[in-house]
Amino acid sequence: MGLEDKVPEGVLLTTIEAVAGWMRKASFWPCTFGLACCAIEMMAFGAPRFDAGRWGQEVFRASPRQADLMIISGRVSQKMAPIMRTVYDQMPNPKWVMAMGVCASSGGMFNNYAIVQGGDHIVPVDVYVPGCPPRPDMLIDGMFKLRKIVAADPMGGHRARLLEEAERAALAAPATSEMKGLMR
Repeated sequence: MGLEDKVPEGVLLTTIEAVAGWMRKASFWPCTFGLACCAIEMMAFGAPRFDAGRWGQEVFRASPRQADLMIISGRVSQKMAPIMRTVYDQMPNPKWVMAMGVCASSGGMFNNYAIVQGGDHIVPVDVYVPGCPPRPDMLIDGMFKLRKIVAADPMGGHRARLLEEAERAALAAPATSEMKGLMR
């Protein structure tokens, strides 16, 4: 018999992390990073037909300091990559990134020197939305997948510990051929 068995009916037991996770998943404030044709579909996601406001995602922010989700929609050029990284660095923690479309995910059909072959080369991407361009309902599906990630995301000391462990693992990993070329 645990303490949970002696709690009177009508009393809900949970953790602060669970409550905060529920609130965070229900109120994304996306920082738009519309670069090409996928941005039109992202705009349609916020329009009345698809109505992102039903899930608390209607507040698209132009300032990265007020956003917690970056939606990369379109192809990322080499010139735009440092700007995208700056915007990501200016976002407060916790923050998430969604790559919308095949160009943002893998460079798409543009396999040349001018286009970055995926947004994950610049910032860590949490959810990939496939398609060329993906329909707004696919973006809605990506948002629901991201909600599952956000609800389970730890906070405070738990998050700091996970970040430290990830950094230690990255430092202990053997160097790849790309890294060896950079070390010369």
